[in-house]
Amino acid sequence: MAGTINRDDIAAVRERAPIEDIIGQHVSLKSAGVGSLKGLCPFHDERSPSFHVRPAAGRWHCFGCGEGGDVIEFVMRMDGLPFAEAVEYLAERAGVTLRYEAGGRRSSESGASMRRRLLEAHRVAAEYFRAQLATPEARIARDFLRERGFDREAAEHFGCGYAPQGWSHLTDHLRKSGFTEPELKASGLVSEGQRGVYDRFRGRLVWPIREVTGDVIGFGARRLHEDDQGPKYLNTPETQIYKKSHVLYGLDLAKGAIRSERTTVVVEGYTDVMACHLAGVTNAVATCGTAFGEDHVKVVRRLMGDTGQTQLKVGSHGAKVVFTFDGDEAGQNAALKSFALDQQFLAQTFVAVDPEGMDPCDIRQRDGDDAVKRLMERRVPLFEFVIKASLAAHDLETPEGRVAALRTAAPIVAQIRDRAIRPEYGRRLAGWLGMEPADVLRAVSQAGSRGSGASSPGRAHGGGAPAPQQAPPPYDDGPPPMDPETGQIVTVSAARPNPRDPVVRAEALSLGVLLQAPRAIVEEAQAFAIYGELSREAFVTAQYAQVFDAIAAAGGPADATADWVGAVVEQVGPDLASLVSQLAVTPLPHDKPAEAGVYGRSVLARLLDNWLTRRIADLRGRMQRAGAGTDAAQEAFAEMLRLEARRRELREL
Repeated sequence: MAGTINRDDIAAVRERAPIEDIIGQHVSLKSAGVGSLKGLCPFHDERSPSFHVRPAAGRWHCFGCGEGGDVIEFVMRMDGLPFAEAVEYLAERAGVTLRYEAGGRRSSESGASMRRRLLEAHRVAAEYFRAQLATPEARIARDFLRERGFDREAAEHFGCGYAPQGWSHLTDHLRKSGFTEPELKASGLVSEGQRGVYDRFRGRLVWPIREVTGDVIGFGARRLHEDDQGPKYLNTPETQIYKKSHVLYGLDLAKGAIRSERTTVVVEGYTDVMACHLAGVTNAVATCGTAFGEDHVKVVRRLMGDTGQTQLKVGSHGAKVVFTFDGDEAGQNAALKSFALDQQFLAQTFVAVDPEGMDPCDIRQRDGDDAVKRLMERRVPLFEFVIKASLAAHDLETPEGRVAALRTAAPIVAQIRDRAIRPEYGRRLAGWLGMEPADVLRAVSQAGSRGSGASSPGRAHGGGAPAPQQAPPPYDDGPPPMDPETGQIVTVSAARPNPRDPVVRAEALSLGVLLQAPRAIVEEAQAFAIYGELSREAFVTAQYAQVFDAIAAAGGPADATADWVGAVVEQVGPDLASLVSQLAVTPLPHDKPAEAGVYGRSVLARLLDNWLTRRIADLRGRMQRAGAGTDAAQEAFAEMLRLEARRRELREL
């Protein structure tokens, strides 16, 4: 039976696990002000970043979908792990040794963690395959790699291995390593027949397929022997950890270059990825037994930070996606499918096709590394490639052929999402056809009006969902807050208090500084004194009053620990945990560390001022009800004078 993890160790994991690095494996984060990072949310599809991370607070929150939490909750949400397994996963990376209460064991040791067991099985299998590549039987695999320009060092870099012939070599090895029959069946490493399970990969060169974290989750295997009746390439089937529509081979190696260069190169095979990386194109990835699809788009967009902020012209410094296809009919069909996905990118999309129809692996083998780089430099916009491919199917020497070609190409031009570029390609199409530009532009316009709206900016090809309604988070007084880079209002959950109410904003800002800068509040004597005058009655918003109570229950800013926000979340309970995360990551208008205390004093003074104003109004009503000259009226008057004097002092701050 798995034991409960020691609470102090859980707190240590929260404190030591670098939240920006853990989240950064999945999301391209960039600065959103002092101490704040932002990127595209990995939990819902969005076109401008509303996902914020506050490393100092150890929290993240998306103002678009309302999800939020600490680093443990991110791993749970992202990888589908239970709490204990997420803690164990992070403890290994943070160097924290976990203790278990009542003599318990790790959850993985109790058999409760199928995902962890499957990852371990794939790690063992990857090591086994790599070792087998050095055996005499694997000479055919080594020859295959060498003939394509990959030496031993390259094979080791990409983790290449060999699955020996026979029915149960890997199966027996995994059984000896302690894996059970149900685990073997769930792993995708074995197949099942009438006589039991047997190796799925036999007599093949294998490549480990890793997720972005570097964990092996599957394999791709290439046929080598003439008597092998299976497909040329055989991949891991769908399992709990392997979803082919979400996986890109080489992403674990390419993610750094993808983030820094904001460019992704999509090639067609494992050897093409190897050739590109060895040639210096280290942002190359490939799909695994499936076409590049919508889920792949989401993965790539998050890593590149594809927000479309610099899409000014072809060749600008914005995010780019470069597809490589064979020059044959299959390659052209793949380009057409990719063009349908182009509308889901804000990045510019390109195609790099060798004139002789060679793929990157063949090019490198024949002409060297520089030739692969030149292939990428010769890229052309995807829509130009698709237009020309459509023209190639018609006889442009005849009037009938040109008209037919126009009817085919005009809808393609109409689907170009950038309206500034669309007319230019209409004129280029006229030149390629040898027709009058006015006639071609008219045909493009008519094709667009007949379309389903795919040419409208911000919509996916074939009709996409409209952008969600935007609403501002709780900021200071003034107009609704806008992202300084995108110009869009930041989104919050509709269930939250109305952020346009200035009183609500003042309350949110006060809680924000108490959560984000507790030490600064304590060190600023006046700010700390004002905090001491506050109580839950200072908040008109019931949710914020509960958060204030939780802050007090956690000991207040004077007792703030390293996991201060986590302590408040523990006190507030699950219903308002997301709200605490939101308050903890919302960038403050003035968040420079040197000014945090003074700014905190200001917003707390405003909150106290609002409360005093309400109390003074209540006292005036009490005086009127009591009647002039009564003891109750005189007591209320004296209290009102005291409060008004205090309010004047606050307003001087």
